[in-house]
Amino acid sequence: MDAPLPITLLTGFLGSGKTTVLNHLVRTLPRTAILMNEFGEVALDHQLLQKMDGPLALLSGGCVCCTISGSLSPTLKNLWMARQKGDIPAFERVIIETTGIADPAPVLDNLLHDNWVRARFRLDGVVTTVDALFGMGQLDQHFEAVKQVAVADRLLLTKTDLTPAETVAALRERLATLNPAADIVTVTQGEIDPTAIQNLGLWNAETRSLEVARWLKPQRYQPARAGTLGGKPAVALHDARIQAFSVVLDAPLDRYGLQSALSMLTSFRAENLLRFKAIVNLQDEAQPVVLHGVQHVLYPEVRLDAWPDDDHRSRFVFIVRDLDPEFVAKLLTDFSGAARSHDGAVS
Repeated sequence: MDAPLPITLLTGFLGSGKTTVLNHLVRTLPRTAILMNEFGEVALDHQLLQKMDGPLALLSGGCVCCTISGSLSPTLKNLWMARQKGDIPAFERVIIETTGIADPAPVLDNLLHDNWVRARFRLDGVVTTVDALFGMGQLDQHFEAVKQVAVADRLLLTKTDLTPAETVAALRERLATLNPAADIVTVTQGEIDPTAIQNLGLWNAETRSLEVARWLKPQRYQPARAGTLGGKPAVALHDARIQAFSVVLDAPLDRYGLQSALSMLTSFRAENLLRFKAIVNLQDEAQPVVLHGVQHVLYPEVRLDAWPDDDHRSRFVFIVRDLDPEFVAKLLTDFSGAARSHDGAVS
């Protein structure tokens, strides 16, 4: 079977410019399948070349657009089968546009836990648009907007040309605090280099390699002992409830103990666990393992051929809501059997 096709999840709060970005991407990323909840209500401004029977349209550049009918899995299966039979162009990637108030976690759950889908598609990354003009207010008033920022691999800052420079600067600082690992790209009138939304996950299709350091970015997180957002006062109630932190454990970890700790977090604290990433050193195993989770959704573990650098400690980064970083660090330490810890793990 061919390599799984990359999927980009495009999210962002109402009015933040998702469709404007999507219009540009369709023109610059040929052979892309666009999935949306109601494409009839979305102002795609390019010319539809051919309307087909059912919720499907062919677009210029060998792109195809369809609506999500029911759950995501049947839509992806129907698209794949149509591609295999030659009924539609052989698209090379998929962009899923969510509604403005959507929680990304159920989409991720669908992609990762349907074995048929997972064999043919892979999540390349979550891209979130943020309105520079109204983003501050949206983050203050709507936790959905905060969650969309927290789970993103890349943030697209829109409408900066309409926004005072000091407002843009304050928003950038706030976004970097909420999600330290997500690079921020400025987008003007939807124009964006397509490479800005590609190769955002652990796997880089261009280099055909696993890029752990680029994906994990542990140096951008405060260690768990810092407690509250790097010691800065929170700028809003939502932000005060969000913590982005790292935990580093020196000793090799017991696999089953670590699984128990993560199971506790994902089972009983799923709403609090917005996202975590890790590269871990397991006892009696020479190769490191990469872990990744969003709320209750645990990605399949990835075993690396070798460590990416000389540091063989287990490194975790977390973004949580209403969850004490020291509690998380102690849970990992106690359950995984680590003898010693570093940078904020509690002994």
